[in-house]
Amino acid sequence: MAGLAEAMVAGVVRAESYARAKKFYTETLGFKSAKEFPGTGGGGMFEAGGGSMFMVYENPGLKAPQNTVLGFGVPADRFAPLMDELRSKGVKFEEYDMPDMGIKTSNGVAEFDGMKSAWFKDSEGNILNIMTM
Repeated sequence: MAGLAEAMVAGVVRAESYARAKKFYTETLGFKSAKEFPGTGGGGMFEAGGGSMFMVYENPGLKAPQNTVLGFGVPADRFAPLMDELRSKGVKFEEYDMPDMGIKTSNGVAEFDGMKSAWFKDSEGNILNIMTM
């Protein structure tokens, strides 16, 4: 029995407003909406690279977590151009100085062992991350 190690993983993200989140994920970040869920507020699935997906669902009043909820790996040569593209669409990258975790950003970018990483918030206050892979 392989257990879950062989299963695909799908992230789950809460939203105060699904309509606002859907607009952010499709128009700002460029994800394709794959499936809509019926019901009050609703939610949906979005396609990402390598056959992976993530779900966004509406849950008004549930606070955004203070940790990274989704991370996206990008090739090193696409990292800076992607940051520029996102900034042109109004995305603001977070600045962190957390010595206990070894994280200090400069112009939104942290570097560890030759890798780069940057964090930003979606329209619902969830923390997202891009990193070189």
